[in-house]
Amino acid sequence: DWVCGRGGVAVPVRRDSADAAALVGHLNLIHPNRIQVLGRRELAYIDGYSGDGAGQVIANLFAAEPAAIILTDGVAAPAALLRSAEARSVPVLATASAADAVIDTLRRYLAKVLADSTSMHGVFMDVLGMGVLITGESGVGKSELALELISRGRGLVADDVVEISRIAAKTLEGRCPPVLKDFLEVRGLGVLNIRTIFGETAVRPKMNLKLIVHLEKPGRAGAAPTARLPLHELTEDILGVSIRKIIIPVAAGRNLAVLLEAAVRNYILQLRGIDSTQEFIDRQQGEMKRDG
Repeated sequence: DWVCGRGGVAVPVRRDSADAAALVGHLNLIHPNRIQVLGRRELAYIDGYSGDGAGQVIANLFAAEPAAIILTDGVAAPAALLRSAEARSVPVLATASAADAVIDTLRRYLAKVLADSTSMHGVFMDVLGMGVLITGESGVGKSELALELISRGRGLVADDVVEISRIAAKTLEGRCPPVLKDFLEVRGLGVLNIRTIFGETAVRPKMNLKLIVHLEKPGRAGAAPTARLPLHELTEDILGVSIRKIIIPVAAGRNLAVLLEAAVRNYILQLRGIDSTQEFIDRQQGEMKRDG
């Protein structure tokens, strides 16, 4: 319920620091939160002062220019607090929910809404439960590969433009812009509605980005030759998070869908501590030592 302070309806909630906890929390006059949550304990603290003391606490509360004040546990605010909120156009909201539940819910919500974000060109897919971003220059076959993966039971998240947000220190979440949702553009076929053609299970609303698969035409000017046996992992930095990157050369007759799925399966094994390349190297070195 909206108690008072409707004049502050347009007050923005900005992320003033990298700490999401600073956005919302219990009454804190030393390090004030952008959204102050007042429950039974906080109001009991204010009521513990008499006369000018309580008025000074309320003045300190509004001196920090909070974006909003939320009354929890179904408590009623002191009249002096409501008068100050109305005078300063600070929204005061009330709920019967517990303070801890309100803070936890708002922190998760605000962390997502105010997260650092960027847009990338490519096709974002759910492949074997892993978020995979398919990149490459225009005309390399990203959409055709995505269509084949969808026909093999994989899910489409976004085509052409992928909105990526850092929802945690090491977690990137990819979504599709609303105007492009469910659509996949394939050269020669036009724009396809994947949900309509393949059904509900062929699309995903979001996925965490775990792997980048870059399609590269061999012999492209300025491109480094692709290693036949890559010994070093490639990564790409997105919003300060390092994402594993795999380069797949594109050539006539190569089944890219099978190669991409194999790359995903191999990466899943690597996350579990099983590295086929290192296993081969160790076996080769063992044979060399035995023969020597």
